[in-house]
Amino acid sequence: MNRQLIRERASKYGVNSLMDFEILALLTNIKVDVLQELKSINEIREKVDRLEITDLQKQKLKALFDISTRIAKENTDIKDSIKSPKDIAELLKEEMRYLKKEEFRIVLLDTKNKVIDIKTISVGSLNASIVHPREVFKEAILRSSASIILVHNHPSGNPSPSHEDINITKRLVEAGDLIGIKVLDHVIIGDGYTSLKEEGII
Repeated sequence: MNRQLIRERASKYGVNSLMDFEILALLTNIKVDVLQELKSINEIREKVDRLEITDLQKQKLKALFDISTRIAKENTDIKDSIKSPKDIAELLKEEMRYLKKEEFRIVLLDTKNKVIDIKTISVGSLNASIVHPREVFKEAILRSSASIILVHNHPSGNPSPSHEDINITKRLVEAGDLIGIKVLDHVIIGDGYTSLKEEGII
């Protein structure tokens, strides 16, 4: 299938009639066959630097992926109350699921579970030395947070918690109890998400 046929179908039936790879082909002038070989938007995103296309076409693809992330972020009202782990996953998944390194963030909440702010505490594989209670709760104290939710990503896509994830979580929960700022949950984002509260770890 060539781009002209795709244009004709879009004109006749609307853009909604097109497959994801067909829309990308129209917007970037990449050959349809190159994109069609890949199974999903996620696979295209992950392999964009390895595709046999021009540097300009790679830049166009990356720009499209970036703008989609920004739109998703803008469409999430940060002032809404957090009612479940799914709310946290929806708030941060588009921003965090494709990161190449692990990032540990805290979501600061007020007494009504509304988001005050989101702070990045560390970048890199999690360990007790870089995710220290002092750094985590300093931000929470400065913003007068009533409670916090821990969030980090797994670049592998598997959101299952590691032993280190569990140990860090328990350490931070204990620290929060001591100073009166409750750790409500720890959400791990990958291809899906895992809530350590739902898993009974918190």
